[in-house]
Amino acid sequence: MIKKVKINVKGRVQGVGFRFFTYQQAQQLGLVGYVRNLDNGEVEIIAQGNSLQIAKLTQWIENGGPASSRISHVKIYELLPQNDLTSFNVRY
Repeated sequence: MIKKVKINVKGRVQGVGFRFFTYQQAQQLGLVGYVRNLDNGEVEIIAQGNSLQIAKLTQWIENGGPASSRISHVKIYELLPQNDLTSFNVRY
C-alpha cells in the first residue's frame, strides 16, 4: 500500500546536515518526495512510498536522525498519495 506523509521536525535540525542525511536515507529506502528547511527553524519532509519504507524513515527520524542533530519534536501527518513526485530531493 502506497503512503504519503508530511513530517515536521523540531529541534537542532538546521545547519547540521539534517537535510542531506534525510536525503541519503530516503534514497536508500527508495522513497520519493523532498526535504526542506522552514522559516520557523523546523525541517519539513514530504515522503511517499510503501508502508514499510515510510515506517523505516519515520523510525530513523524518531530515533534521532543524524548524530549531528538534536530532535525535540516530530509531527507526522498522513496525506493522500499522488503521482506528482518522481524522485527525492533537497529543496532550498
